[in-house]
Amino acid sequence: MILKANISEATRSLIGAKQRTLLALIGIFVGIGSVIAMISIGTIVQEEALRQFKEMGTDILSINKGYGGQGDSQRKSGTITLEIAEKIPIYCPEIIAVAPYTSTYGTFKYEGKKWQGPAMGVTGTFIDLNKLRMKKGRFISDLDEQTYFCVIGNKVEEKLRSFGITTMIGTEMFFQNKLFTIIGVIENTPVGGMRPYEINEGIMIPITLVRRFEQGGEIQNIIARMSPEGGHVTASRQITDYFQKAVKGLAVRVRSAEEIINQMQKQMQLFTLLLGAIGSISLIVGGVGVMNVMLVSVAERRKEIGIRRALGAQRGDIQIQFIIESILLCMVGGLLGIGLGIGASYGISIFSKWHFAVSYDAILLGVVVSAVVGIFFGFYPARQAARLNPIEALRSE
Repeated sequence: MILKANISEATRSLIGAKQRTLLALIGIFVGIGSVIAMISIGTIVQEEALRQFKEMGTDILSINKGYGGQGDSQRKSGTITLEIAEKIPIYCPEIIAVAPYTSTYGTFKYEGKKWQGPAMGVTGTFIDLNKLRMKKGRFISDLDEQTYFCVIGNKVEEKLRSFGITTMIGTEMFFQNKLFTIIGVIENTPVGGMRPYEINEGIMIPITLVRRFEQGGEIQNIIARMSPEGGHVTASRQITDYFQKAVKGLAVRVRSAEEIINQMQKQMQLFTLLLGAIGSISLIVGGVGVMNVMLVSVAERRKEIGIRRALGAQRGDIQIQFIIESILLCMVGGLLGIGLGIGASYGISIFSKWHFAVSYDAILLGVVVSAVVGIFFGFYPARQAARLNPIEALRSE
């Protein structure tokens, strides 16, 4: 009953000072909203990054050409040929499929118009291991070894459409002064993780053709899929041993999706913590505003405090009354701030085309932080009110 009476009294007091209450609410509203938005966005970014990895599956390995030799004068040594790359599943029991690829960069031309972009040399397994989807036509086949066919990414399709092309399949364009025929279009694909960015930005051609350009031709990257029963530690060891025997002086770096996901989770947690710390700055400003409002309220209600003390109210009763008032003010601002934070993170997710997710931990944190701010910034004004001399308080106007 006493708590209910204190809450009712605190509500009447806050409503009575509408302007100050509103200003304090705005401070807490923005402060809590900033914290919630920052933490929610950090969580959404983390989930988006992890989703891109999980789309390809956690059974994927990335094999990259490393360095040979010792000391500061390390150089790339040895060459990974297509034949060596495609024999990995034969000598590494943990691996069931590989997709070697290589990249080059050059000039595209279509009817006198030029632009720069990448080209990837791929094999027929590239589409399955990267879980790409065809929008039109077909993908590169291993039978297309010496054929000037290409599959274009989303950005190249947009570029050609800006030139007035409506039918992509069968259209011919130049890359590095060699005429290619478009046989397929890839759907827009989320890149990152282990997917190369060139998928959307450029074209994919038979890997054997890349050797004919001045740049490119050497295989430096391979995507591999483990068997369902395989472990990434054993698979990595088998791959490393295989390349040491197959190519003298060559070292490779093998990364698993599982390892990268674990590293990313740690990094994203630090990133989210940093965002929350930045958002907390505005929360401190809002808390100072609450303290200021409460101090003014104490100054204006000195006579009321004196009357209550004269009627038998203890110091603790006065202190609790003002702390409840501060907590109530912060809780209302906090609830409004939670709505602001969720709304802001939703808007950013829609704009960035991310999957929106509500962070319930962030909502709980918002409620808890609101209460803590109310207690912390309300304690000093409440203590000042409780320590007022009843006689001097009654004499105040």
